[in-house]
Amino acid sequence: MASIKPSAHLADVRYEIRGALTRRSRELEAAGLPIIKLNIGNPGRYGFETPTHLREAIARHLHDSEAYGHEQGLEEAREAIVAQQRHRGAQGVEMERVFIGNGVSELIDLSLRALLQPGDEVLLPSPDYPLWSAATILNDGKPRYYRCLAEHGHLPDPDEIESLITPRTRALVLINPNNPTGAVYPKALLERIVAIAARHRLLLLSDEIYDEILYDGTPFQPLAAVAGELPCVSFGGLSKVHRACGYRVGWMSLSGAHARTADYRDALQLLAALRLCANVTAQWAVRPALQSAPTINELTSPGGRLHEARKAVLDGVAASQFLDIVAPSGALYAFPRVRADRLAEFDDNAFALRLLEEESVLVVPGSSFNVPHSRHLRLTLLPPPEQIREVFARIERVLAGMAAAHKPRAAVA
Repeated sequence: MASIKPSAHLADVRYEIRGALTRRSRELEAAGLPIIKLNIGNPGRYGFETPTHLREAIARHLHDSEAYGHEQGLEEAREAIVAQQRHRGAQGVEMERVFIGNGVSELIDLSLRALLQPGDEVLLPSPDYPLWSAATILNDGKPRYYRCLAEHGHLPDPDEIESLITPRTRALVLINPNNPTGAVYPKALLERIVAIAARHRLLLLSDEIYDEILYDGTPFQPLAAVAGELPCVSFGGLSKVHRACGYRVGWMSLSGAHARTADYRDALQLLAALRLCANVTAQWAVRPALQSAPTINELTSPGGRLHEARKAVLDGVAASQFLDIVAPSGALYAFPRVRADRLAEFDDNAFALRLLEEESVLVVPGSSFNVPHSRHLRLTLLPPPEQIREVFARIERVLAGMAAAHKPRAAVA
């Protein structure tokens, strides 16, 4: 019998965060080898817990969660999201312009499906979170990448962004705070990007899932407040700030002038209705999450576990002969780079496989984030600091071995 052929769309879709290296790590674990995993931002797998008051809110409402809910989400949850967005300065946000989904991942897909015609272009950062590229491709769009280079603090160049715009460009995506680099975009940069979007009538899509995970006093500037009447979709959720990945609760809010976004809002509502509703049970945690005192600060402040894990990364890079890094200002990741002056020949995928096979450490190669010819690695900050210190000792051993193998041999007389 003929084999079933998958969709041709998938030929250009990648998600190496859970790809071949992860499958190999599972094989090694099945053989009895303990693997240190730094590949995924999943707090619950590293001993972090969802705040108790969120669990209790869900428990109180189990009986109220047995029927389908509103396709856009529970009213009380959307009211809390509207209040948050208005407090942050977003214009035109109201309940009918807020959508709750099964994580931000689902909503990224919906936002692009409601927008794109075949061949339309979406401006994406490089490195990006690869779901954005995948969702663009799977909805018949074409990714175009603007660079966020380490030499520029992993911040984009607005002039380069504008140079990439064509008549087919429909949207401009920002990931702020950034995954995988940890960059946090200053207000002046966002103002320049908004001006570009206004000139070219682009929809702004701002992935802000890490909005409160910040280090060393770095401020976070929501894009919607800068965009004003310009159409902007802002994404947030419970997964990261509230350490509730398994709840699968994300949201997107549509801000800007109603006249320009009415048809798009209706398209989003239709797509939301087609999947009936998001998980009802976990939505009861949204209001207490947004209306209670923040719980993330004790983790990101000096002495907190995330702060100390970040420090362990920076110390490990400082002690290395081979690495450099732009210190992450936010999010849950670090993006160190192997220095070309210390190791000229370097393949990030080959290194990651060798690190896994020889030292039982799982990281994600930088090229997995749509960076051509990457010398970067993405590490999560979620493991305990002492484990991160051990990881850097293992990374250094593998890099030293690679350097020794490439060292020119002395000429024989």
